[in-house]
This record gives sequence, structure tokens and C-alpha cells, in this order.
Amino acid sequence: MISLEWVSDYVDIKDENLKELAVKITKAGINVEKVISNHIDNLVVGEVIECVNHPDSDHLHICKVRINENEILEIVCGASNVRTGLKVIVALPGAILPDNFEIKKSVIRGVESNGMLCALFEIGVEEKNEENYQKGIHELDIDAPVGMDALKYLGYDDTLYELDIHKHRNNDCYYHIGFAYEIAAILNKKVTLPERNFNCIEDNIEKHFSLDIETQKCPYYLAKMVRNVKIGESPDFIKKRLIAAGMRPINNVVDISNYVMLEFGQPLHFFDKDKLGNKIVVRDAKEDEIITTLDGKERILKSSDIVITDGDKPVCIAGVMGGFNTEVDNNTKNILIESAIFDAISIRNTANRLNLKSEASIRYGKGLSYEYTNYAIERACYLLEKYAEAEVLNNIVKYDNIDKNLKVVTFKAEDVNKILGIVIDTKDMEVELKRLDFAYELDNDIFTVTIPNRRLDIDPNVNDIAEEIGRLYGYHNLISTMPKCEARYGKYVGDVKMRKIVSKRLRSLGLNECKTYTLTSPEMVATFKDEECNNLVLPNAMSIDKSVIRTSILPSLINTYEYNKKRNVKDILLYEIAKTYDADFNETTKVAILMKGNYLTNEWQNNIIKVDFYLIKGIVENLLDNLGFKNRYSFVKSNVNSLHPGISAKIYLDKTCIGIIGRVHPEYKKDEIYVCELSLKDLYEAQIKPIKYKEPSKYPEIVKDVAFVVDEKIDSETIKTAIIKEGKRILDTCEVFDLYPNISDGKKSIAYKLVFKDNTRTLQEDEVMEVFNRIIKKIENEYSATLRN
Repeated sequence: MISLEWVSDYVDIKDENLKELAVKITKAGINVEKVISNHIDNLVVGEVIECVNHPDSDHLHICKVRINENEILEIVCGASNVRTGLKVIVALPGAILPDNFEIKKSVIRGVESNGMLCALFEIGVEEKNEENYQKGIHELDIDAPVGMDALKYLGYDDTLYELDIHKHRNNDCYYHIGFAYEIAAILNKKVTLPERNFNCIEDNIEKHFSLDIETQKCPYYLAKMVRNVKIGESPDFIKKRLIAAGMRPINNVVDISNYVMLEFGQPLHFFDKDKLGNKIVVRDAKEDEIITTLDGKERILKSSDIVITDGDKPVCIAGVMGGFNTEVDNNTKNILIESAIFDAISIRNTANRLNLKSEASIRYGKGLSYEYTNYAIERACYLLEKYAEAEVLNNIVKYDNIDKNLKVVTFKAEDVNKILGIVIDTKDMEVELKRLDFAYELDNDIFTVTIPNRRLDIDPNVNDIAEEIGRLYGYHNLISTMPKCEARYGKYVGDVKMRKIVSKRLRSLGLNECKTYTLTSPEMVATFKDEECNNLVLPNAMSIDKSVIRTSILPSLINTYEYNKKRNVKDILLYEIAKTYDADFNETTKVAILMKGNYLTNEWQNNIIKVDFYLIKGIVENLLDNLGFKNRYSFVKSNVNSLHPGISAKIYLDKTCIGIIGRVHPEYKKDEIYVCELSLKDLYEAQIKPIKYKEPSKYPEIVKDVAFVVDEKIDSETIKTAIIKEGKRILDTCEVFDLYPNISDGKKSIAYKLVFKDNTRTLQEDEVMEVFNRIIKKIENEYSATLRN
């Protein structure tokens, strides 16, 4: 809460509209949450010119009260101290007092009353309690001018700002001089600091006091001593300002301590010097050390707390609350004044743990300026000398281990403009720096700015300076623009992209993804095992069935198959993509497929496609073609561990084995289960040529069928490769469409469909027959084949 009447001591605001000023302050970045005015309409100074007892009451009085030169009102009053000739506070009809109490004309026991004579608590100046109630109405000085605004005469006609300060803003707006600098910057005026000069007696503080600092949490400590203070009531202006700030006046000494804190933002602590002794030691508290604080409660301390001691026992929890054993009371004569800086984090933690948040601990917890630490102790000495008749001893006891390096930042005007997104010329920047009262030099368009110590929230970088210049120049001058930045197309890359493509393709082909454990049992890893790859056994496994890191995903899929089979799931189409690891910690990403039962079922037309070797092979071919490996892969018949020796193969890409395919060996699983496993790592590392798309031919194609009887040991792929090679440019496709085994002893028949096509012209029958006959001759000669009728 900031009192504008108080701030007016430091900066001239007498001609300002305070509500409009609040708007300007808010626009500059300090949010004025509420403007509170103590003004009450229809509240004036009056004079009681006649006072008689009410005929129908034993405590009421009928008063005639003059409220201006020409007007006298009749008012009924029940206060015991009302009398003729008294100057009083009069609330006229229409006045609205605190708690929304409206004064109206009324009739009290048959007598008309045209207002109310007020006590201070009734107009919100004092606390409402029994003691104040017994005082009766407030008696003004005899020279109080009749008709004058009563609050203005009393000095309580103040306007208060309730601030909502951002947590990143330092505590310069938590005290009146700091806020005066903010107002001065907005109004382009100068701040005048209060009087701090005082007289010293010949006596030297060093004869009465010594200081030891035994903790790194106290970088700065000042102590002054005054003697022969007269404890009494504070002057009216101090009491009024403390009340406006929400503090209760106590006596002149305690009030001066609070007054200086609210003025400079530096908390002070006053010790009764005679109770304290001749020594102060600042140290870390001992674990479970006990101190009785000013509120009479015992506090148990931790070693993370900071304490002020007399060399033996604690006399104050540093930055939080003083001790009861050195409290200033009505008998105090000699005072030791402490003005210090303590570690902010430690103070916050101590205040939170002890639930002792106070005006002082809040300010200590935000950090303090060492310059104001000096100013505050000087100001306290000045006020104690003036209002408590204190004698100030010469010299000061000081501990100084604080960093006093100046915060200097160098920049060009264009640096600030780039941050703000507008153009402010150099002269305008100079104006704003002067308004901020930031010392600067300008040389060859380069600013060198020194940040004042009072602004602890500003770091020496151009960003913070730009923010200060921008908020004073006016946020409304900032131009709204869309951010300019390089936009990147969001997409998957690397092996993650490969995983996504493979997974999406397999799902589109009707397979379901599953996830299984990387850890497995020794029995499971023995199946589908690559002899060149050793397994890693965990030294401290959680259980035997989770003791080995798998090198193949297929055993885990077999387990998943068994789980589904037991639950009467007959058609199982699964895939999994996961990482595998060998004993040498080599990591490989693999994709495994397991299929069993029916791939497609149409019960209405009784069309069923069963899973067999050729179906799973077709799915693998579809996947590899989709990845861009068409015509680069091959299936080579091989004996693979745990696979049927006659229905198994290895899959090669550019002569590199990338996986296996086949039926699970009947000795391992009697069910007709087909599996496949591919290395995604090898697929990712292989060079993929961009997929080419070509326009469909506009010209007709010529189709020829041919069947060869060959030795049953010759596979169809070998013959197909030879056909394609001989067909050259005009042979578009070659597909197997029929197989007739055991057509004779050791012989089989394989039928192929050949499609001839040219995208540039219409083929002639004779040129197609020439190539067709050449293909037949080549197969007959190289593979001892015969043409089937």
C-alpha cells in the first residue's frame, strides 16, 4: 500500500489527477490494482454553540452546531464529552461513513437530528475498540476552521495505491522512495531524498560496542548507537502515515523504525543497548537452538537460520523477528540501531518455516541495496534525534563484504529497436534514460549505461534496458507484427520415420501391433537363435523368466500366440517392432510378423484366404516394395533354426541377409504358424532410390502364356529371372500362375504369364513372337526344360 501524500514529500504531484496518474503507472508496467481515497463527502469541521440535555433521555444531548458562517444545524449526540464551544467533526446528511453507513436526517426521541458528531473510529481513522469508544467524539483544536473538510484538516485526506507487483520486479515498489522514482520517471520529474543530517556527540560507538560476523550469509552490517532517548508518542505525520500503510503506531522509537522501512525499504532493528551488552556476533544458528521472540513465543531454530547474538545467546532471528530479551520498552534509554543485508534465500526459508512472514522479512527476502542500507540508518538517527531527543554517538561500526561493482551495459540504439520491433531515435532514448535517472554516456552512437543500485531487478544486459525504455516510451507505440522465424516442415526423420512407415503399412495390410518384454527366459532365446549372435544374461535378474535380453522378437510373439489360442482366438495376425541387443551391446531394431489361421473370411460367399507361406511372403514383398526396394531383394531357401526345413528362407537385400521367413518347425509347434523377422536397421542404412511413378501406357499389351516342364529341384524364381533377362525392353511383367508338381518322375510343370508392352508405340505380333520364341529356346537349353502342350 503506497500513500500518495507520503510520496509527495519526494516528488511533486500536487497538480496531478491521482486517478489518471494510476492509469499512467499501470500502462508503464506497475499495476495499480486499486485507488483508495480516504475522502468522505459531507464531512466538515463544526462548532458546538449550544448543548442541552435531551428532555426524554438521561444521556442524549441536543446540540446546535455551526457548520459555516450562515448555517446552524440541530444534531442529537450521545457522547459524554460533547459541550458548548467544542470544535467537532460533523457528518452531514448524505455522508457515507466506513462500512457503507449513510447519514440521514432522522428523529431521535421526538427531536429532529440533521447529522452526526463523529469519533475518529467512526470515520475509519482509528481502530474501533472499547478504549477509543470511551473517549467519545473527537475534540478538534480550538483554532480549527469551521466549514473546512474535516479529513483534510486532520491530515487524513490521503489517496492510497494498492499495487499488484510482478514477482520479477524487485522491492523498489515496496517502499515510498522507490515508488517516487517510478512516478518521477513517468512524469519526467526529479526525486528529492529526505533529510538525513544529524549531530554527533563526542562519545565514540567503538568504546561501547564490538561486532563479529561469523557467517557468509551476512555480507553487510551497520550499527549506530544513540543514548538518552525519550520514549513517547510519535508526531502526528508519522502516526498518520503508518496508519495509512496499515501499521499501528506504538511509540516514537518503534514507529521511527517502521517509518524508515516504509520510506527506504530497508528494515531496521532497534536493540535495547543496556539489555544487549557490548557485543554482537552474527552467526548461523545451532541446530534446535531456542529463542523467545518479541511475540513471547519460543522458536526452535535450524542450522540454516541466521541469528544475532550477544556473543552467547541469540537476541534476534536475523531479518525475521527480534528477541524478547533485548526489546525496546518504555524504560529504554540507550539504543543500538542495526541496518544490515542478509542472504535473501535463507530469510525466505526461515520466515516460511517459522510462519513469521512480516514486512521486514518480505523486504529482506527480495534483496536490498547497500546504498539504502546506509541512507536508512542515517535517516533513523536524524528522526530519533529530532523526535526522541536522542544523542547520536560518533562513528559507525561496519562489516562490508558486499560486491560493489557497478552494473554497466553497452549497446547501440539499433540493438534496443531490434528487441522492441520499433524505431526509437537516439535522442528519444536519451530522454527515457534521463527520466529513469540512469547515468549514461553516448559516444559514436554507443550508449554506456550505469544501472543504479536501487534497481536490483535490472541485470546489465540490453534486454532489460530495452524493457525499461520501451515501457516508458509507451507500449501503445509498439507495432503488432507476426513473428518472423524460419518455419520447418514437421515430419518424422531417420529410423523413427522408418518405424512409422513400416508400422503404418503392416496395419494397412490387416496386421495388429503388439508389445512384449525385452527380457525373456533362457528356453525362449534358444529358439530362432542366430548362431553368430550371443545373448546377454543379467547378473541379478528379478526372475528366471526375465533373465536374458532377447536377440529375436519371434519367441515373444510365439508366447503371445499361445495366450490368444488359449482364449479361443483362431485367426492371429501380429507384428511387433522393437530393439534387440546382443552380448556385445550391439543394438538392432527389428520387425517381426506372426500369422496363423485365415487372413480373409467371407462367410456369405464362403470365400476364405488361408495364411500360408506365399501369403506372408507377399506381405513382406508388399512392404519392401513400399519402402522402395523393388527388384533389390530375394528369398533364398535355407535351413533356419526353429523353422520348417522345407518351408523356410532367408531374405536378402543387395546380397546382404536382412531376415528370415517360413513356417515354424512342427517339432516346436504343431500348429501351422508362419513367421518372418526383418532387420529395420539394415533397411534404414540401405540406400533407397526415390520411387518413380510412370504414366500408364496408352498402347495395347500382348499377353502370352507358357508352361515348362522342369526338374523339380529348380525353383520358379530362377526361371523367372531368366525369362525377364531375355525379354529385355518389351517384356513388361512375368508372373507365375500355375504349378503342377509330380507331372512325371522328378519333374514339375510351372506356367508363366508374360505381358509385352511398349509405352511409345503399338507392338507388332511378329516382333513379340520373335522375343517369345527366343525366351522358350533359352529356357529349354539352359534348364533342360520342355515346353508343355
